Order: sequence, then C-alpha cells, then structure tokens
Amino acid sequence: MKIGFITLGCDKNTVDTERYLAQLAAYGGEHTDDLALAEVIVVNTCGFIDAAKKESIDAILEASRQKIDGACQAVVALGCMVQRHKDELAEAIPEVDLFLGTTDVDQLIPQLQQRGLIDAAPMLHPGERIFSGDAPHVRYLKVSEGCDHGCAFCAIPLMRGRHRSFALADVIREAQLLELQGAREVSLVAQDLAHYGRDRRDGTGLPELLEALIRETDIPWFRNLYLYNAGITPRFLEVVAANPRILPYLDMPVQHGSDSVLTRMRRPERRKTIVEKVARFRDAVPDLTIRTTCIVGFPGETDDDFAILLDFLEEMQFDRVGAFTYSAQDGTAAAEMVDDVPDEVKHERLDALQRLQTSITAERYERHIGRTVQLLIDRAGSDDELAVARAPWQADDIDGVTHLDTDAPMGALVEATITDVVDDYDFEATAGGLVLLPPAFAVRDRAARILPLAASSSIGSFGR
Repeated sequence: MKIGFITLGCDKNTVDTERYLAQLAAYGGEHTDDLALAEVIVVNTCGFIDAAKKESIDAILEASRQKIDGACQAVVALGCMVQRHKDELAEAIPEVDLFLGTTDVDQLIPQLQQRGLIDAAPMLHPGERIFSGDAPHVRYLKVSEGCDHGCAFCAIPLMRGRHRSFALADVIREAQLLELQGAREVSLVAQDLAHYGRDRRDGTGLPELLEALIRETDIPWFRNLYLYNAGITPRFLEVVAANPRILPYLDMPVQHGSDSVLTRMRRPERRKTIVEKVARFRDAVPDLTIRTTCIVGFPGETDDDFAILLDFLEEMQFDRVGAFTYSAQDGTAAAEMVDDVPDEVKHERLDALQRLQTSITAERYERHIGRTVQLLIDRAGSDDELAVARAPWQADDIDGVTHLDTDAPMGALVEATITDVVDDYDFEATAGGLVLLPPAFAVRDRAARILPLAASSSIGSFGR
C-alpha cells in the first residue's frame, strides 16, 4: 500500500509525520512523494493561525481530489486543526474518510486495518522514524509535547494538551537513531524547551539532556529552537557556552515590548526583565545569536504601544525577528477581547516593524564579514551553481543561507571565510579546509552504543 503525506505547520509536525511513516511502514505501508500514486493520503494539519488553517483545508481538498484523479482510496486528516474542528470539518468535507485529532492518532493503524488498507499484523517493530525529505543531515528532535503556558492569544494547549516531557533515555535513543540515518544537525523542538523535565521530577532538565546528547552521540551540531526566556537558567547557559557542538543560538519568543500589551497577552515577563536577561545571556554565551517573534495588532495595542515595541527592538538588536499580525483563535482568552485594531493598521504596523528589523539584521550581519567559521553544506555545488550552506547563526529554512565555492558533499562541515552579505539575509563565503565529512563509520559500530528503549517508552506513542 503506497501512502503519501502532506505535512503542514511547524517542525514538531515534521517529527510526528516521520513517526507516522515508521508506524505505517511496520504494517506494510510504503511511502511515496507522488500523491498521484498514493493509495492513502494523510494530511498532517496545522491550526495555529487562520492562514495555517486555510492552508490545511486547501491541502485536504487537494488530497480529496486525488480520489477522483489518482490512485487514492482513502484520505486521512489528522493533527492540530482536526483536534479543534473535527466535527465542522467532517460535515464540510465528507470526502475525507478519517479525521483524527491529536488525542486519537493511535487509531490511525486500527482504522486503516479495518478498511483493509494496511496489513493486519506488524512486519517490523513500530516506533522508529522514517525520513521522507531530501536532506537527511538536518533533523528535528521533539523532546516534549503540549504546553502549560496560558498566553491569551495561543490555542496550542487546546490542541496539544498539557506539557509532557519524554523520558531522557528515549530522547537519547532517538537522537542516536537520527545519527545512524545521517543527521549532522539536530534541532531540539518543543512548545517550550525550557520546561523539559519539570513534570518528571527526576532532576533532569534541559541542561542534563544537552549534556547527555553530547556524551552519547557524535552529532556535530545541536540547535535549541523555541524556549521561553523565563526558563533560561544560568546552568543552561553554562552548558551551551562550554560545548561547541551546542550552537550559540536562542529562538526565544518575546511577542511584544510594551508592558501593557504583554500584560493583556498574559506573557510571563515585562520589558525591563527581558532587557536585563538578554544582557546576561549575551554575557554568558560568546557570539550568541538571538531570534525572536512578535505579534502586532493585539487587541488594545495603541499607536504608543507600537512605538514602544519599535523602540524595544531598536534597543535589543535581535539578530532576527519573525513578526505576525494578530488573529483571534477560538477558545483563547484573547478571542473574548474586542479585536479593535483594523486589519489595515495591523499590516501597516507589520510593514514598519519588518523594515526596521531588516535594517537591524543587516547591521548585525555586517559584523560577520571577515570571520572564519564552520559551515554545514546543505546542497553540494556543481559546475553551474555554488554550494549552499549555513553558518551556526542560520537555522534551517528560516535564517537564510550561505553560498560558497566548494566540492564538499551535502552534510559536510567546511571551514570558510564570510566575504559578503547578499539579499538582506544570505551570505557569500570563500571555502577553506574540510572539517568533517558526512558519516563514514560502520553502522554496526554506532548501533552498539544505542541506548535500549525504555520499557515505558513515550516516543512511539507521541508522549501520551
């Protein structure tokens, strides 16, 4: 049975899809990238903001058309948007054969078995991950599920539930398996990485997890994506500063710079605290890159509030900022507020913020010119094209790329000197010596080090 996947939304969804693929493969499912050949199409939806919901619905409709135009026998929609809107979706799109929210994805295998679409008994042990993209050297490792924060604008706790950390042994084992599959950069992802381990109450937190990953793998780059600054501790900063394999990079959402807006957003900290903490972060970790996110047009945001936000960004000099206009999400506290900022004003403010941050980023990026750094090759060069790589301050798919002339293969680390900034967010570099080739070790040698899967594994069951 050929199975096609459409994965939308965040990197955490990418991890989930890889787990679904592995489970389906254990029951005879064969992954295909060609939806026209797929006999089952699974759409892993995102319900974070209105634009994501629209994209998810469009993908579901496109998958449904394959029941007419392709080999498709069944369409499955699952994930975050389905968790929130299952009944409405089932009524609006009856062509879909199965809707599964985040709390009932364990029914994917049984439901497909009932329809005779996959084998009745597993041929392989389920619970591993199958990579479905074209760059296996860049992978994501989800270390927890759900969120305990009560931000007024966010529906993620309604879709993903309360925070649950995966067992340390399970996370380490999964990282080792990713290394066996060729991972050279692994980004840790969660709704809030800083909360890792708090619920398990066994003395293990994010610093201990990072140290275990360094100790138990040879993966050259680890990156921390999305952690609240309120949970960033001196111990965490010490671990990052002491380990060159942990990239000096923080993806740290602040959302606004006005205390009045932060209060209505139910954010945990205020401007003064954020400013003081960021100064300490930069003192503790040399050459630290900080990326953040901001929301403009939140209910009650005045012209003065927005001016304060711009002043805050000017003061903070973040390396990158992702900005979004506010949209109300059903079931959140903010949805009960009066959405009193007109869409036109929201977009004007977004444009102004982006113009400011583009200039800040350009100035921040100028300091890299002349530096010699290690670059990770994402796409090998050819006679006609330069190689595409990334520097430690460039997260995959969000922070631009670096172009350089080298014959190093994908997944290699090379030493290079940054020569220029191009197109605002990209760099050009001159390659020097090769630092590290993609893995050439014997798989059996690495496999001997893989930790045994804990008896109460939370990885294969998505943390529930």
